[in-house]
Order: sequence, then C-alpha cells, then structure tokens
Amino acid sequence: MNLKHLFYFWKVAKAGSVARAAEAINVTPQTLSGQIGLLESSLGTELFTRQGRSIVLTEAGKMALEYADELFALSAELEVMIKHHPLGRPAEFRVGVSDAVPKSLACRLLQPAIRGEQSTRIVCREWQIDRLLAQLAVHELDLVISDSPIPPSFSVRAYSYRLLDSGLTFLAAKPLANQAGLPFPACLNVLPLLLPGDDSAVRSALHPWLEGNRIRARIVGEFDDSALMMAFGEAGIGAFPVPTIAEEEFLRSGTLSVIGRTTEVQVSYFAISVERRLTHPCVLAVTQSAQRIGLSTGS
Repeated sequence: MNLKHLFYFWKVAKAGSVARAAEAINVTPQTLSGQIGLLESSLGTELFTRQGRSIVLTEAGKMALEYADELFALSAELEVMIKHHPLGRPAEFRVGVSDAVPKSLACRLLQPAIRGEQSTRIVCREWQIDRLLAQLAVHELDLVISDSPIPPSFSVRAYSYRLLDSGLTFLAAKPLANQAGLPFPACLNVLPLLLPGDDSAVRSALHPWLEGNRIRARIVGEFDDSALMMAFGEAGIGAFPVPTIAEEEFLRSGTLSVIGRTTEVQVSYFAISVERRLTHPCVLAVTQSAQRIGLSTGS
C-alpha cells in the first residue's frame, strides 16, 4: 500500500470533501481524486460513495479510516520521540486539565513531570473536556487529565488510563455547617447545595445516591469550575461536594468545615492520550505520580 495515497484518503475523510482537503494540503482536487482512485484500485474496493453532491465513506472506507487514524497518530508520536532523543525528555510538556479537576490534585499529579533530571517546561491549558480532546486529536496537547474517560462521541482514536478513584466529602462554610442540626447525610435536606455542572462525572454519580438516601436537594448553584464553586461555598451560599482525595486543598483556608464523607459515590480521574502504549516520559511520570498518591491516601 502506498502511504501517500492513504494520507490523501485520510485528509479527504477528515475534511468531508475533496475540495476542502485539497485546499488544506495545497494540492489540486484532481490530484487528490486520482491518488484516492489508485488506492481504491490497489485495495479492490471503493472507499467513498456519492450521495447527491456529497461524498460519504463506505463500510470499507470507515474501516480504513480507523486504521489511518491510528497510523498517523503513531507517526506523530514517533516524530516527537525522535526529536527529543537522546535527551529522553521533551523540552515542553503540553497538558490539558479539565475544569472539573481540583487544582491541587492536578498540581500533585503534574509536578514529577517537570522535576526530572532534564529541564522540562510545562504548558497547562484548562478548558471543558470536548475542547481539550479536540486539541489532543491534532497533537496540540500531549495529555488530557479529566474526571471522565473519552466520551463515546469522540471520533478520534485516543486512550483513557485510570489514574485515581476517590470518595466524596461535603463541605460548608462554618456558620452554615453549624445550622445543619441533623446528622449526615440527612443534613443535606436542610442545607442549600452547590453542585458541579451537568457535564461533570460527580454530578451524574450524585443523583442516584441522593435519591437512595431520600434527599431532596435544594440546589442553589451549578458550576463547571471547582474553584468557583469553592468561592461560593466559602461565602456561605451552600454546601458542596469535593473529592476526598483533594479535601485538604479546600480546608486550607480555615473557613470551611467537613459535614460528612461517603465512599458510596466514587469519582475517578483519567489520563487521556493518543498513545496506545504509554512511552512519553512526562506522561509516564504523571501515571507514576498517581500511583504514589493513591498509595498515600489508601484510594
């Protein structure tokens, strides 16, 4: 198989049209069509079919695209590793952190990646998970840390690696906590609640637990950013859940109290990479860091 032909096919499949792909890689549409025709001839099957003015992938084309995604992801990975050989550590580590991940936990996970023998500069991006995965797909990021694995709707081949699991701790500003008057978790019936946004893995796990404990939550705020939720919590607006593994971060200010903990609701954190077999030295440092944190907290 001619890899140049496969590359042209891959670009057209990603762009959704011959014209857009031709413009993106600066070749003529006629050249692209001819090269894809040669690929189809060598494979003995059509990869695209026409529907009106559009082209769509055949079943063979869909299969070819899956393999092409993996092949060119490995190619980009190889390029990065060779460029940094023999140093063994990239000069720059680009990582995306989902805004649902507590800042202190992200810091603890990432510190070992930049404290090795070779100097490494870390570039952190915080955003919603779909935006971060889009950047990972085009190799603008080396790693994404998230509170959920890759969603089924994400079409680019990438891999989720579980880092840590944690129960939940509910916190409230001390004056509000003193008003509870009931043991945990019954006190959540009388306290106003601040919760993560609908896209958060914590939020989806909390609903059945609240229902199972017959808690009719009075939700007064929803937040995509855990730091902003904490700010509202410190202002006494409501009680809120945080991962027990990151509890110390939230208690450090001295303005919050623990009103209860549960291990019945579990939140997990994942490293998401385009590497099927992890080899990036900074990514390996993050996974090893997670193992140490898990051992030290018993999670």
